[in-house]
Amino acid sequence: MARTKEHLNLIFIGHVDHGKSTTVGRLMYDSGNVDEQTMRKLKDKAKELGKPGFEFAYVMDNLKEEQERGLTIDLAHRRFDTPKYYFTIIDAPGHRDFVKNMITGASQADAAVLVVSANPGEGVQQQTKEHIFLSKTLGVGQLIVDVNKMDMAKWDQKRFEEVKEEVSKLLKVVGYKPDQIQFIPTSGFHGDNIVKKSENTTWYAGPTLVQAVDNLKVPEKPVNLPLRLPLQDVYNITGIGVVCVGRIETGKMKVNDKVTVVPGRDGKGVSGEVKSIEMHHESMNEAEPGDNVGFNIRGVTKKDVARGDVLGRSDNVPTIATEFTAQIVVLNHPTVLTAGYTPVFHIHTAQVACQITEIIDKINPATGVSEGKVDMLRNGDAAKVRVKPVHPVVIEVQKDIPQLARFAVRDSGQTVAAGMCIELVKK
Repeated sequence: MARTKEHLNLIFIGHVDHGKSTTVGRLMYDSGNVDEQTMRKLKDKAKELGKPGFEFAYVMDNLKEEQERGLTIDLAHRRFDTPKYYFTIIDAPGHRDFVKNMITGASQADAAVLVVSANPGEGVQQQTKEHIFLSKTLGVGQLIVDVNKMDMAKWDQKRFEEVKEEVSKLLKVVGYKPDQIQFIPTSGFHGDNIVKKSENTTWYAGPTLVQAVDNLKVPEKPVNLPLRLPLQDVYNITGIGVVCVGRIETGKMKVNDKVTVVPGRDGKGVSGEVKSIEMHHESMNEAEPGDNVGFNIRGVTKKDVARGDVLGRSDNVPTIATEFTAQIVVLNHPTVLTAGYTPVFHIHTAQVACQITEIIDKINPATGVSEGKVDMLRNGDAAKVRVKPVHPVVIEVQKDIPQLARFAVRDSGQTVAAGMCIELVKK
């Protein structure tokens, strides 16, 4: 498979109903990545379901049925080509339960498009804040802010500036630099400034959304780090055998590599040899960071491995931790967080219950300076904590392999905290 263009993973985030899916659909259609016929079918479907105008939102949703029928290994990912790049688009649902996918998504994204509604009375919402914070904690370096629904704000420049100001404040707090971020006034529904320049925003001289994504920079690929590939799914495919699917976080994987997947079923891991690799239905000889691949390992059965396991080369096996020290930020805990608390940690594709055994010290989130030992943490607090997983899990130290050091903490359907591993005790 010849690589003619650089590949980037792009995630669309933002509060529910601010127009993410419609924007993605519009972007795909207006740029010629979705054809007329498909669009007509979706239009009819939307009418039939009593939701005229929802056809753009169905471009990504349409994929869900396709997945249920098992026709594609691309998961909720869609290929999207621009003049400069080839993107895999990840559409993160905005609902509360979105976060599980958002975490797998954002920790995989090179850049994010944050969709914020300009509709008077909407603007920055709770999830807008949560998404910005998570993106930063989970290492999404580049952001584009899509100020959507400008048609509902009567194309008012003042309203655009207000939303921009509001979002910039939040971005600053978490450590993004607003002056390096592109803000675009759009209407996903009508297609203004998505691919075509809008006549309704004569006051705006910046790029359209499609130009803005082409302005993104390709992050340096961590090819020199050891190979780490968290498994997303494992399938049994007739005629091929066991196919594992996942995204390479660091290093390279080649056909015939000797690899080991840990912790595996028995906690000791399982080894084999890479027989074949494919991406977007094309076979390839080697894959690199950022590639979403399906691959087959000689000697590994469906019983041996599962989602959440991590593959590495047999001469540099991923680290299994029995305990680790982490820096966390409390986002949204209903009361207070104390030692003994055992929520679910989402680490790459793994979900494992972990006990916070000790709050080592509290940190000022704005300055990073230690504020000493405390008994409890509240929303907005940052701290260094000791964590014990109920069963061993693969995690790496931030300074060695940052891509596998980040995690989010969830409890009863919401994200309680997010953080990264700074030290660990090896199994």
